[in-house]
Amino acid sequence: MEGKEEDVRLGANKFSERQPIGTAAQVPEDSKDYHDSPPAPLFDPSELGSWSFYRAGIAEFVATFLFLYITVLTVMGVVKSPTKCSTVGIQGIAWAFGGMIFALVYCTAGISGGHINPAVTFGLFLARKLSLTRAVYYMIMQCLGAICGAGVVKGFQKGIYDGNGGGANVVAAGYTKGDGLGAEIVGTFILVYTVFSATDAKRNARDSHVPILAPLPIGFAVFLVHLATIPITGTGINPARSLGAAIIYNKSHAWNDHWIFWVGPFIGAALAAMYHQIVIRAIPFKTKDYY
Repeated sequence: MEGKEEDVRLGANKFSERQPIGTAAQVPEDSKDYHDSPPAPLFDPSELGSWSFYRAGIAEFVATFLFLYITVLTVMGVVKSPTKCSTVGIQGIAWAFGGMIFALVYCTAGISGGHINPAVTFGLFLARKLSLTRAVYYMIMQCLGAICGAGVVKGFQKGIYDGNGGGANVVAAGYTKGDGLGAEIVGTFILVYTVFSATDAKRNARDSHVPILAPLPIGFAVFLVHLATIPITGTGINPARSLGAAIIYNKSHAWNDHWIFWVGPFIGAALAAMYHQIVIRAIPFKTKDYY
C-alpha cells in the first residue's frame, strides 16, 4: 500500500500549480501524458459517406426522445396532482432530468458523444470538438427526437397534457423576461462547463488516480440547475427540450417567451466554451517554443 500511496501522491502533484500567466498551465509538450484531439474541420465531406456519422445522429435522436418521454411524463405526474405530497415533487422532477442525462450520456457517449442538447453541441462546436456539419446534424436530430418524445406523452394522456401546460417552458409569474434569460444563461453555463471539465483529456490524465465517471457530474449538474431554476422558467437549458414541448403543446403562451430558451442556452454555452478554452486551458496562448 505504501507504494500505491506514493504513486497517488506523485500523480496528484505531477502538474504544478505554479505556472506563469498565459502559458496554459502546461508542462513541456514532449513530456505530456495526454494528447488533445486536433481541432475538427469546419466541414468534412468524408463524414457524409460514413455510417458512423448517421449512427451518431440516430443515437442523438433516440436519446433525446427518451429524455423527453421520461421527463415530461414526470412533470405531468406532478402538476396534475392536487397535492404535491402525493407525487415526487420538484425534487423528483429535478432527479428525473438529471438521472436521465446521467443514464443517456453513459449509453451514447461512445457513439455520438452523448450531447442530447443543442446547447452542448454548440459549445463543443465553438471549441472545435466537432465539425459544423456534425453540429447541425446533431441539433436537427435532437429537436426531432424531442418533438417525438413529447408527442408520445401527449398521445398517452391528451387531456392531462393539454390541461397542465404540456411541460412547456415559460417564465413564471413574478419574474421578468430578463430574469428568465439570466437563469437560462447561468444554468447552461454550469452544464456546459461541467461537460468540458468532465471530458477534458488533461484533467483525466492529471486526476487518473481519482476514478470519475463523466456522465455522473454532468447528470448531477443538470439536477442541481433544475432545483434552482424550475421556479423561474421550468428550467430549459436545452433548446430541443423546450422546442419539443412547445410544438406539441402549441398554445400561445408557450411561444411568447420561447426565444429565451434558445438565446439563453446558446449564450451560456458560448461563455462556458470560451471560459474553459481561454481561461482554464489557455489554449490561445499555447506556443511550441515555450521552453
